[in-house]
Order: sequence, then C-alpha cells, then structure tokens
Amino acid sequence: MINLMYVVLMAMLALNVSSDVLNGFSLVDKSLQTTTKNASEVNAGIYEDFEEQMQANPKKVKEWYDKAQTVRQMSDSLFNFAEQLKELIVQKSDGKDGDVTNIKNREDLEAATSVMLAPGTGRGAELFNGINSYRERIVKMVTDSAQRRIISSNLNTEVPQSVRTLGKNWQEYMFESMPTAAAVTLLTKLQSDVRYAEGEVLHGLASNIGVKDIRVNELNAYVIPSAQTVVQGGKFSAQILMAAVDTTNRPTIYIGGHKIESDHGMYETVCSKTGDFSLVGYIEMMNAQGELVRRDFEQKYTVVAPSATVSADMMNVLYAGYDNPMSVSVPGVATNQLQVTMSGGDLTSKGDGKYIARPTQVGGEAVFTVAAKTEGRVQEMGKFTFRIRKLPDPTAYIAYSDGQGGENRFKGGKLQKQILMSVDGLGAAVDDGLLNIPFRVQGFETVFYDNMGNAIPEVSNSASFTDRQKNMFRSLGRGKRFFITRIKAIGPDGVERTLDGAMDVTVN
Repeated sequence: MINLMYVVLMAMLALNVSSDVLNGFSLVDKSLQTTTKNASEVNAGIYEDFEEQMQANPKKVKEWYDKAQTVRQMSDSLFNFAEQLKELIVQKSDGKDGDVTNIKNREDLEAATSVMLAPGTGRGAELFNGINSYRERIVKMVTDSAQRRIISSNLNTEVPQSVRTLGKNWQEYMFESMPTAAAVTLLTKLQSDVRYAEGEVLHGLASNIGVKDIRVNELNAYVIPSAQTVVQGGKFSAQILMAAVDTTNRPTIYIGGHKIESDHGMYETVCSKTGDFSLVGYIEMMNAQGELVRRDFEQKYTVVAPSATVSADMMNVLYAGYDNPMSVSVPGVATNQLQVTMSGGDLTSKGDGKYIARPTQVGGEAVFTVAAKTEGRVQEMGKFTFRIRKLPDPTAYIAYSDGQGGENRFKGGKLQKQILMSVDGLGAAVDDGLLNIPFRVQGFETVFYDNMGNAIPEVSNSASFTDRQKNMFRSLGRGKRFFITRIKAIGPDGVERTLDGAMDVTVN
C-alpha cells in the first residue's frame, strides 16, 4: 500500500510541472541546438583552413595544426559524452526506442536521477570530472583574459553555498528529480558551451598563422543573441557582427531597412508579445580593396509567457494547521529574486526556494502568487491553487527500544510481556512512509476479559498506563488478549479526535 501511495504521489507531483514550463525547455533546447550547429559549422570551416594551410606550408603551420587537432579531440569527446547521456536519459524515460528530438515523457522526474545518480552506475560523477578536466585544459589555450572568464563561467561546476550546506554535490544539484526535458536541455547547453570554447581557442590558434586573413575573403554576417527565448516583457539582446571584424572599420547595421546606432554591434528591443520572431537585416562594410561588402542576416528567437513552478514537497494538497514544506522556482531566475505570497494562511521563507505554508481553513483554497525581479522590475510569473484539507487521523502505537538505540512501534498483534511491562503508555502519529506527523495522546481505555468472558474496562486520562492497567498486565498469562480503544489524540492542528478501531494485543 505504501509503494502504491508513493507512485500516486510522484504522478501528482509530475502534474504540478506546468506544460508551459516543459514547452519552454523544448524551445530553449531547440534554440541551443541551432546555436550549437552554427558554432560547429564555423569551427569546421577553421579546421578546413588548417588542413589547407598545413598542405601549403607544413613547417609554419604544424605547431598550431597539432594544437587544433588536440582541441578537436577533447571537445568532441565531451560533446559526444553529453549526447550519449541525453540518449540514455530519454531511453530511460521513453523506452529503448526513445528519441532525443521527440521526447514523450518530458515530465518524468526519475530518468535523469537514475542515469546520473544511481549508486554504482550513475554517470554524474564522470560528467563532473570530464567538465572540470576540459575546462582546466581549454582555458590554458585561451590568451584573452575576458574570454577565459567567460569559458570558466560557462563550464563552472561549483555548487552554491546554500546547496552545499544541504550536503549535495554538483551532479545531485543539477540532476536530482530533474524532469527529462530539463535534463536534456542542460546537456544541450553544455554542448553549446563546448563548441563556443572550442571556437575561441581555434580563432586564437588561427591568428598565429594568418588563417583569419583567409576568412576575411569570405565575410559572413553573424547574430549572437544573449538568449533566444525571452520572457514576455523582457528584452531580446543580440550582438550583430561580421566575421573577422576590423576594430578600426566598424560595419554599418540595418534592421528592417533602417540604420541603427549601435555600440559594438549590440542591439536590444523590448519584447511585448509572445510567439516566434525573426531579426532580419544586413551589414555593410568596406573591405581592404575599398569595395562595399554587404551580408544579409536573419536570427529567429522566441518570446514565451512568464512561468513559475510551485509544488508541495510531500503531496498535492495542503493540511490546515500544519507546517507544509513547499518549493518554488522560476526557470532562469535566481531564488533570491522571487517574491512569493499566499492567501488562506501564513507563508514563511526558509531560503533557496523553500517555504513553509500553514493554511487555516479546512475545505478552502490556498493561492500562491509568484513574482520575479527581472531587468529592474517586478513581474508576476503565475498563480497556483492548492486545496486545504484536515490532517488525517493518526495511528496509535506502543513505542519500545529495539536494543540498538532505535525505536520500534507496536501497532497490534503479539507482544512480549517483558516489553509490555517496560513501556509507559501510548503514542500516535501519521506515519505512512510519506508523512511523519506526531500526535499527543489525551486518553484511552483498555478492555480486559475475566475467565467468565466479562469485559473489564480501565480508563487512562493521559498517554500513560495507569497503575491499575499495569497490574492487569502483570496478571495476564501467555496467549491472553486485551484491547486498547477509545484513543483520543490531538495533532499539530490543535484538533482533538477519537481514533476509530482498537489495538488488539496478545501477550506472547
């Protein structure tokens, strides 16, 4: 029964992951794939130039050519490993025929955890070590300090202090209970970062042998967006440039037929509507021969509606008068930039997106409103409604030591007489494997039977056995039964209740 309840719980939690959020991950993943593909094509062009230069002048080029091949091998290794992990996660989620480009169970919370964190077989530590090794080697080959900082930041594996205090490592922080769609997107971002770092090193190596001078003869326009998926009301930012830009000869940029005034090719526009859009225009620049060179460009981007996730950590309902743990997150927004309010009760922040919700009215609703500080303003990201229910009745038990410093809970059946004589009274708790909520026993009744079959009730007005009850225990022989009934208990919600049923005890 407990296992069945756990399965139902996980299904309910999965339902709390908004389909809009999952669609957002899919959009981001497609955009990252496009960016990665573009970077891969640019890098492939540089490798081709290295091959041509190596054939033309091997003495001059060999040193830089060998370094370029090293960069290719180490970059392809990490890139392909990330692709392998994506396939394993999707196959774990969708079956052996799972397709990374068409994920069916995007909301699956178990696949990434199993592939990355399973004891003995999890690949998370291998990925963590691979990223660290790649970052340490690749940054040593980058000469520009600003680019080194960017690459180090993109490939950073440090865990936030707030997470370290919880004892989580990097792979647990990144992949534990992560939906399949989100895990695949994280790995796609890693692949994009690898191709970016690879390209920066290749451009530096190429500059040492004049390969960039060859590329100048094949100028192309590029648009480099800071993000290709934008929340409605946010800004779309993109740097528009021509490959092998001469800092003394800045290009002229036209968008929609109008010349724009831009600092170093940076373009921004406020995104007020959702949907798919294209940034279309062209660049003009004079080449070394005094000829006007024009290159057209087009960059697609997506504007999505604000979204947030609010989930109860243990269930999809809230219990009145009880401290319900909650988690709140907004993709792309730090938890310290969130503003969360609750109607129908009190809400207390515990930091790092964790909250305690204490609803008041049974049968009512608790509404959570999530807002985020983005770009200097506060924007509402969504509202979430939870039903409020009364705490379920607890189960009574007799607690006794297991002999190793732990506690056993007897809830009915056979009980050794020496244990019965050593305990003080009753306890009660909601303890079903998911919840562990203690109650305070206010009183109960024991019912014994004499040799004639007559019931002999004894009442306790507290959680403890009375002296008369203990004397009755002492007189019981092996195989004798008695019942504990009319148990009254009060929970953290302050509601007193009389428990149904009785505890059947047979002296062993």
